[in-house]
Amino acid sequence: MRYTLLIVIVALFTQFGKCNAQDALRRYKVRSGIVKYTTSISGSVMGGSVKGEGTENLFFKNYGSVELQEELSDQTTITNMFGQKNSETEHTHTVTKIDNNKVYNVDFDQQVIYKQQNATTTAAMYSDTDADDAGREMFESLGGRKIGNETILGYNCEIWMLAGVKQWIYKGVMLKSEASVMGITTITVAQSVQFNITVADRYFELPDFPVQEQNGIYGSPISEDDMNDASAELEMMSKLSFEQWKKIVQANDEEMREKNDDELRRIYNMMQKVAKMSR
Repeated sequence: MRYTLLIVIVALFTQFGKCNAQDALRRYKVRSGIVKYTTSISGSVMGGSVKGEGTENLFFKNYGSVELQEELSDQTTITNMFGQKNSETEHTHTVTKIDNNKVYNVDFDQQVIYKQQNATTTAAMYSDTDADDAGREMFESLGGRKIGNETILGYNCEIWMLAGVKQWIYKGVMLKSEASVMGITTITVAQSVQFNITVADRYFELPDFPVQEQNGIYGSPISEDDMNDASAELEMMSKLSFEQWKKIVQANDEEMREKNDDELRRIYNMMQKVAKMSR
């Protein structure tokens, strides 16, 4: 099967115009909040070193149906090649806003805002679960697992691991993360947390840049032919037993061959549910 689970689900959710009675999507199990983080970056690359730091602010209301994240960071890479030492510093400023099933990414260099579909909240709109639960199901289907609990700033967090990235989650809100990629470690930790407060509208304002709408998942376009193919494949899959489906997907997908029966059955059940909703 050439479509990943995420592409099939989002394509079908986007294509079929069914929606439940929710007026707002509940991405978190907390009504509103302001979380302020610090980030540290360290590691080695190409015989040199990488070091950086940054800050991040998270603002949300209506259980996360409206959210804005702003990140400022500096990362310095020092290399030493052929006896010559070179230092280069990269400055990053990003703003991402979620408004129900839409996500807005601000490009300050190009002074443009990219508007796209939000995969997790789109999924929740067409299901009977909150976006937090839908995201958890999708996370588990991709091999994520809960590995423990730890308290951050007085909040009991679940610790989740996926592809070498650890996240400490409190009622859907990330309070800490650790990621190591190619020798570079990035640690983000909440320094202050305020939950269930009034968050003023000014915190959700975007720069006065033109908005450019993009199709697909976070900027990756899905053509009409792709969506029709995904729909046809999902319809075919809905008529298969678990064992029949397992044989097909494992024959065509190396990643599926690495999953155990429990993981495969979660994926199968989720796609069966999507197939029923798409009819």
